Amino acid sequence: EVQLVESGGGLVQAGGSLRLSCVGSGLSFDDYSIGWFRQAPGKGREVVSCISSGDDSTYYADPVKGRFTISSDRAKNTVYLQMTSLKPEDTAVYYCAADLYGEYYCSSRSNRYDHWGQGTQVTVSS
Repeated sequence: EVQLVESGGGLVQAGGSLRLSCVGSGLSFDDYSIGWFRQAPGKGREVVSCISSGDDSTYYADPVKGRFTISSDRAKNTVYLQMTSLKPEDTAVYYCAADLYGEYYCSSRSNRYDHWGQGTQVTVSS
């Protein structure tokens, strides 16, 4: 069965860094674009970043531009989200998701994604 597992979350001070990982099983990241989403307490789920399956084109939401970097290691069926200069407002549960139809463009719309991980908590203290 398809499974996505996020890891790398934790507690970090403002200005610090974390690297999140999303590892897929039961599917190949050669065929799926991968998105990162986050949900803060009491708020809706919002896109953070995504990467296409065909040409590794990327998208970043405005609040994280210049601070976060998405990358893939398709041989390991893994996508990473490197987060730097973290701010308290980055505190959220971070989810990865897979979209079968994102060969050339990845989608910022959560309803485009077919599979979701369970999330990993990121907490940034001030």
